Amino acid sequence: MQEELNQFERNKVWELVQRPTHQNVIGTKWVCKNKMNEEGSVVRNKARLVAKGIAKRKAPRAWYDRLSSFLLQNSFTRGKVDTTLFVFEKGQDCLLVQIYVDYIIFGATNESLCKKFSKLMQGEFEMSMMGELNFFLGLQIKQCQEGIYISQSKYTKKLLKKFGIEEGRTISTPMATNVKIDKDEKGKSVDESKYRGMIGSLLYLTASRPDILHAVCLCARFQSNPKESHMSVVKRIFRYLKGTIQYGLFYPKNENFSLKGYSDSDYAGNIDDRKSTSGSCQFLGDCLISWFSKKQNCVSLSTAEAEYISAAFCCTQLFG
Repeated sequence: MQEELNQFERNKVWELVQRPTHQNVIGTKWVCKNKMNEEGSVVRNKARLVAKGIAKRKAPRAWYDRLSSFLLQNSFTRGKVDTTLFVFEKGQDCLLVQIYVDYIIFGATNESLCKKFSKLMQGEFEMSMMGELNFFLGLQIKQCQEGIYISQSKYTKKLLKKFGIEEGRTISTPMATNVKIDKDEKGKSVDESKYRGMIGSLLYLTASRPDILHAVCLCARFQSNPKESHMSVVKRIFRYLKGTIQYGLFYPKNENFSLKGYSDSDYAGNIDDRKSTSGSCQFLGDCLISWFSKKQNCVSLSTAEAEYISAAFCCTQLFG
């Protein structure tokens, strides 16, 4: 709390004035939170003094514009991941800037970059250096001389506990190869909210688990009216995750930057509308950089046509 008050003093964000007549005084309150690492340990205590009943101003956007201009003037290049996440690069170094409503989180790919950036920014900005990047937006990041390993083991354990699948046996595959799922209109309905919650959680997990992508996307087709048969397939995915919690993606350090893509397709695999499903993955050298599984928009008249459509999707990812 004292640190928050000291920042008010240094940045001169307030001015003491006489109370206006015939006006109510707006109260304030402290919002206290603990910042956790991927192991659930507290790494930082955070306190914010906010006004009651007053909407927050999105000041970080102005801070980001100033920060961005400073970096670009010092030979950094900028890339945009989404509306709130930005990447700045300079040579082999990389900076990550995540913009929230009332603050900005800064991360880096290595500790030396943090030191360089801290010296570079001295006298320009006041921000906390978080050291080597090891936990970001739910992704656990382990860096070593051989490469970078990305996983979501903490998130997986949280899901298993949330949906009560901590106990019981594990399964070696996320989905049986001989199972064909349809609408099952005569089947018994299940709780839609729970089913959609499970699917949404699994879709987020596919950020580091391409091995479950096909099964999850297949089950996601039945969120409007899920049945017990669909729920059993989803629970099988969770039992598979229970035995593969530590699985993730490894990106080795090498100089091979050849871009390769692989695609495949079934033929009329969807029982309800006879549409085929395309799947593809793209590699930059030995690093998996993109993957998807999607039902085709049209009905293929042959296996060759289904394969061509799948290959076209793959090439779009490579050259689009």
